[in-house]
Amino acid sequence: MQIIFLTSSWTILLCFIVWPLLQVSAAFICLKLPERIFYSQSIFFRTYAFENEGRLYDKIFRVKRWKHLLPDGGMIWSKKAFRKKKLESFSDESLTKFLIESGRAELTHWLAILPFWVFGFFAPARVIWYMLVYSLIVNLPCIITQRYNRPRVQKLLYNRKNQRMDHH
Repeated sequence: MQIIFLTSSWTILLCFIVWPLLQVSAAFICLKLPERIFYSQSIFFRTYAFENEGRLYDKIFRVKRWKHLLPDGGMIWSKKAFRKKKLESFSDESLTKFLIESGRAELTHWLAILPFWVFGFFAPARVIWYMLVYSLIVNLPCIITQRYNRPRVQKLLYNRKNQRMDHH
């Protein structure tokens, strides 16, 4: 329900200001959450059978073809940030950290979709639907990529641990 009425120019300007603030806020919130929240076997982050170890996302969306085009948003926040785009180490520690950061990235993008309705306070009602479409276009590729990558890394980590157990 629109409660603030601005000229079209101011409304458009405000949209361009509010979206980045909402996106950054979602990322900031997720950065402050403890790592245990992003445990890959929690209900939200676990891989489900229908996902077929992430293959579903490549079959439907061809994620392997375009995932390299996505930015690695984690690098914006800190010089010590974890790079998810290309693993620099395949140690257990690095793979485990990847799983945590993958969950963090996924939650960040889910949270970044939710506030599309905020624009209804200062823009005509139809704009809310445009903002929903925009937020889905911007965030779903990132979510899909996390859902595709995480089970592959989990499988790699699991196989490595089993190999070590077989050798002992």
